[in-house]
Amino acid sequence: MKKVLIISYYWPPCGGIGVLRCLKIAKYLRDFGWEPIIFTADKADYPSIDHTNKKDIHPDTLIIKQNIWEPYHIYRFISGKKKNANVNNVFYTKERKAGLAHKLSVWIRSNFFIPDARCLWIKPSVKVLLKYLEENHVDAIFSNGPPHSNTRIATLVKKKTGIPWLADFQDPWTQIDYFNLLKLTSSGLKKHQRLEQEAFQQADKITIVSPTWKQELEDIGAENVSVIPWGYDPEDYTHLEYEASGKFIISHLGILGYDRNPEKLFQVISELIIEQAEFSSKILLNFPGQVDYSVKECIAKYGLEKYVALPGNLNRNDALQSMKDSNILLLLLNKQANAKGRIPGKLFEYLAVKRPILCLGNPHGDSAMIITDTNAGVSHNYSNTQEIKTYLKSEFGKFLSKGGTTDIESNIEDYSILKLTHKIAEYLNEIVRD
Repeated sequence: MKKVLIISYYWPPCGGIGVLRCLKIAKYLRDFGWEPIIFTADKADYPSIDHTNKKDIHPDTLIIKQNIWEPYHIYRFISGKKKNANVNNVFYTKERKAGLAHKLSVWIRSNFFIPDARCLWIKPSVKVLLKYLEENHVDAIFSNGPPHSNTRIATLVKKKTGIPWLADFQDPWTQIDYFNLLKLTSSGLKKHQRLEQEAFQQADKITIVSPTWKQELEDIGAENVSVIPWGYDPEDYTHLEYEASGKFIISHLGILGYDRNPEKLFQVISELIIEQAEFSSKILLNFPGQVDYSVKECIAKYGLEKYVALPGNLNRNDALQSMKDSNILLLLLNKQANAKGRIPGKLFEYLAVKRPILCLGNPHGDSAMIITDTNAGVSHNYSNTQEIKTYLKSEFGKFLSKGGTTDIESNIEDYSILKLTHKIAEYLNEIVRD
């Protein structure tokens, strides 16, 4: 069995969606002739913790950890936040009133912590890995970013060793939606671009999660790029059963940031509450995860507080059950220039639980195309209130007639992580033979 070194900051006990890509790929690589060796961070400041993810780690997996120093505790201190406050998502959720400390912190993060807040992990990680590779053979390297400190570590290890490298991107680097929110000097921008181009040059193969982002990477010089979407693990869903609550539940799971604020949706729901007494008695908006203050204010603006549940972060099992118990699942795309290529990992979880999807964002984007191809729901612009209202009324009518919900029929086998990992293994085989 060939060996692949997987470089990933995210690893259990990390929670959230970001950990799943490498975790699931590592879970199934052995089925295709590759033994994964994991390199990850020790004592990382993860945005959430979820110990249930450990079930996917093969007992024979070698895990190498390197201690990491991250600046989040300093930011919490100077901004007066609690010690356990989640400050990892400052580009998706905003301060109600950003003070000088916040603005200065963003400027420092932008220009001194390149490519990201984990950059001080790069040098010691390269040192540890080079020593390990002097004494142990691996056939290939697989890295996943962001954080693109992973990508940078792999770039330097590849330069020193020549070991074939597959660079995987959950999100782009300089083309990611929040990149324009960085307060970059011209030298900071040039450094990001230089490190990104060096990664393109060193990588033997590049994978990314969407067709549009593939094209955008190629437009700035990346070569040998293929699409590997997030996918879903069928084993995660076999135990789920719909638990009727008598409520018509519309759910969004994950970060609900300021640039995903569905104000027109809230307006439509408030209108339906007034127009239909039965809708008023049945509707429940369920938003597990981190919710920006602007979204909460918008909920209050339309008088929806008593119809909204904000349970906070859930472990993965509870999150999947919450999806299964929903009648509509919201997929809210970032209101940013590169949203056409954004295919959130949660889309494939939504598909796997077989609940209707209401996608708000670019109706011609990559996410919308998947929803259309799988007959899993509808996609509309945020501002299309009439279409949104028509869809909600239709789904509510189905809910009343059935007394609950039923699984939708859609063909999603091509997005099984088992099939996608098979493709990853084939790419690894190709770069090793080359």
